[in-house]
Amino acid sequence: MTIQHFDVAKVREDFPLLRQTVNGHPLVYLDNAATSQKPQVVIDSLVDYYTTKNSNVHRGVHTLSQLATDDYEGARAKVKDLLNAAHDKEIIFVRGTTEGINLVAQTFGRQNIGQGDEIIISALEHHSNIVPWQLLCQERGAALKVIPINDAGELLMDDYEQLLSPRTKLVSVLHVSNALGTINPAKQIVEMAHSRGVPVLLDGAQAAPHMLVDVQDLGCDFYVFSGHKLYAPTGIGILYGRADLLESMPPWQGGGEMIRSVTFQETLYNELPYKFEAGTPNIAGAIGLGVALDYVSNIGLDRISAWEHELLEYGTECLSSIEGLRLIGTAENKAAILSFVMDKAHPHDIGTILDSQGIAVRTGHHCAQPLMDRFGIPATARASLSFYNTKEEVDILVKGIDRVLEVFS
Repeated sequence: MTIQHFDVAKVREDFPLLRQTVNGHPLVYLDNAATSQKPQVVIDSLVDYYTTKNSNVHRGVHTLSQLATDDYEGARAKVKDLLNAAHDKEIIFVRGTTEGINLVAQTFGRQNIGQGDEIIISALEHHSNIVPWQLLCQERGAALKVIPINDAGELLMDDYEQLLSPRTKLVSVLHVSNALGTINPAKQIVEMAHSRGVPVLLDGAQAAPHMLVDVQDLGCDFYVFSGHKLYAPTGIGILYGRADLLESMPPWQGGGEMIRSVTFQETLYNELPYKFEAGTPNIAGAIGLGVALDYVSNIGLDRISAWEHELLEYGTECLSSIEGLRLIGTAENKAAILSFVMDKAHPHDIGTILDSQGIAVRTGHHCAQPLMDRFGIPATARASLSFYNTKEEVDILVKGIDRVLEVFS
């Protein structure tokens, strides 16, 4: 079904980088799962902050500090609305998804996981949702359990149910696969864990930019995502945590802002969310994230999701018709990611030839080496789509792949 009234040409005008040429060709940017491009309003917000209100936030009585604090805390409120969190204090600013997961591992994890306990992840995970739990398991004498997948890249939910046990202390899985595009049944995952009293962290790095996320409806205990994949600057991300859990967790880093009072005998910690935000934060990044959320909200995540789904269906049809090309990840419920291999060309060669034609795709294991091992391949080429991409760009990708076939014929 064609999405009515979605003017992708008008949207593209908002992204200055999309107007450039690469290797003599108009840029076709299909690496959005790695990072998104930034609309001009986000770029302008960084310039505005540094030219008109650059100051440290909180505790300042002077005007610049108050202006910066208002914008910084305003961004937190916008994230709260985006996720439909219950309270602003449940929104913690971090550097990105990776830091958010590590924060939970080093606080909640150390506090609640001990010898013989188990943590459940899935075969789809990004390394950032594997390694922190491995480190914790090694330290605490716990075990890491993995939900297997089928050949389409979908979780085997019966196996997940079997893995849940009295020893399970946490489930941590991604909402959407960065490597395959699989959209996991997040609400069901949470319900099954909660029925056994097990908390759940959802890695939303690939979900938050592309679909409506309601943490209260999902019921998750923690949710993490990165701003740079959501059209915001790099170096800013979000950890959502249920207030009661965050209150019970110890601080992760010590320093300014996260304290209420300090003596040489003891330190009393600040209230939420500041207990987890030690030191000077990424003020400009947070403000830029707030502006990016305004931009996305004005377009509508429901419309963004619908257009990207149309692009996915078109791209799947086009790539499936290419002889010698195999899509990796064919889940029934997918985000707009096309990961593929070719019989005669290594993914790195595919990426190099496409780049010579101005087409940017990601090649490699996509920080998901165990997942590549599951499919018996070293890497894939991945075209990841965003709402500013077009069907014409998919056609250019197909022509680029035809060129790969010519080179290796």
